[in-house]
Amino acid sequence: MIERLSRGALLKILSGNVLSDGTCVIKFYSNNCHLCHALRDTYEEISNDYDDLYFFAFNIKDDPKISKVLKFKGVPNISMLKIRKGKKPEVKRITEPKKPDKQTWYTAQEIRNFIEKEK
Repeated sequence: MIERLSRGALLKILSGNVLSDGTCVIKFYSNNCHLCHALRDTYEEISNDYDDLYFFAFNIKDDPKISKVLKFKGVPNISMLKIRKGKKPEVKRITEPKKPDKQTWYTAQEIRNFIEKEK
């Protein structure tokens, strides 16, 4: 299951002000990005395969500067944050595909490979 992440909740995670440890995967998207919308079903399907990770979606309109903070260039983008109570999270970003999928930018396999490598 994917939950929409608010700006406040994301800032809490980034500051380490969380109640427990965990690992989350966040898809950063924009409402006017057709690739972001096309990636939705793939991301949802992948989220169902992992009981040990939290999956979120964050609309960059809620904080346009977040791409600079997390050092990614555009959307869609997938990041993984390893969260430890009281500490800033370890942030990993999926690499840009060499041959982007014309419909979704990232393929399901690229996302799965990223998650398996980084979790």
